[in-house]
Amino acid sequence: MNQGSRPGRGNQRPQGSGSGNGRGRGATGAGRSNQNPRSSNPRPGSEGGNESSAGSWSKAHGGPKQSKKSGAPGKKKYTGPQAFGKERFGKNLGPVNTERTKPTQRAQAAAAHSDLEGVRLQKVMANAGVASRRVCEEMIANGRVEVNGVLITEAGIRIDPERDTVHVDGMRLQLNADMRYFVFNKPRNVVSTMEDPEGRKCISDFIRKKGQERLFHVGRLDYQTEGLLILTNDGEAANRLAHPSYEVPKTYLVQVRGPMAAGIGAQMKKGIKLEDGWQSVDSFKLVDSTPGHVLVEVILHSGRNRIVRRLFEEVGHPVTRLVRVQVGPIRLGDQKQGTIRPLGNQEVGHLLAMVGM
Repeated sequence: MNQGSRPGRGNQRPQGSGSGNGRGRGATGAGRSNQNPRSSNPRPGSEGGNESSAGSWSKAHGGPKQSKKSGAPGKKKYTGPQAFGKERFGKNLGPVNTERTKPTQRAQAAAAHSDLEGVRLQKVMANAGVASRRVCEEMIANGRVEVNGVLITEAGIRIDPERDTVHVDGMRLQLNADMRYFVFNKPRNVVSTMEDPEGRKCISDFIRKKGQERLFHVGRLDYQTEGLLILTNDGEAANRLAHPSYEVPKTYLVQVRGPMAAGIGAQMKKGIKLEDGWQSVDSFKLVDSTPGHVLVEVILHSGRNRIVRRLFEEVGHPVTRLVRVQVGPIRLGDQKQGTIRPLGNQEVGHLLAMVGM
């Protein structure tokens, strides 16, 4: 299993999903409806915990809580209408914190094209679902929009949507309508490939439109591991999200046999020597402990094969259940197991920004 690629910024941690639309909270790492708390708990005799651990899974599956810190000092705080404020799906993640300086007139002119056949910037933004054209003009005037990395404050410029890049509040606008981004909640005993020569269940068995464009899976989860996989037909984004240099953080819920000795978390954060070198976790948090069972949340950015399982085996606590609940800013929330949902525009914007797109 390639349990996640190394998340792209050294001190970056996953963000919470904000208010969302009601999809982003609840118990789904186990992939079942939260209407029956017992249903998220493994059956007796199977890998997993007992009845008392079900509530802990329920509380933890939304991923780590959003930090109370508002971002690094000196970074732009946006006011006014929210970008993509009216979209029905996805999560409300807010702006991306990026530093901005007011451009010179020469820089603005270089960012804009003189081609009269281009499309006005505010129209491109409105077509991408950011807001109405009038509100988009206000966003441009307020210094919230970049074209090709340059801040634009005049709404009249024309751009080429097929060639130029546009960021609003730090979020990249995906101007290519053919690009698709999905979250798949992988069940246990499913192979993280589109085809399996051994005839086992794989990702393609859960995709309804058999004739749709090819989708890439970003990283892998091993056969027994459950949880979040990103699927997309954007090859560049898939490559970057999976590449170790971008250090995209992955959050897992790990259930092991208890009790767990004190100091295990500190040991994992400091580093453990495995057969292929030293490895550490970015965060280790005890979620719940019941007689015979311990539930832990870990965040790491390694892309090594079966890294979470190997780390816990090394400290004497083999994993009995493993669920990935978050990748970068994207959270599993209350999505049911075996289902696929499209990402919202904000989620796509934050995901692309994380890998420098």
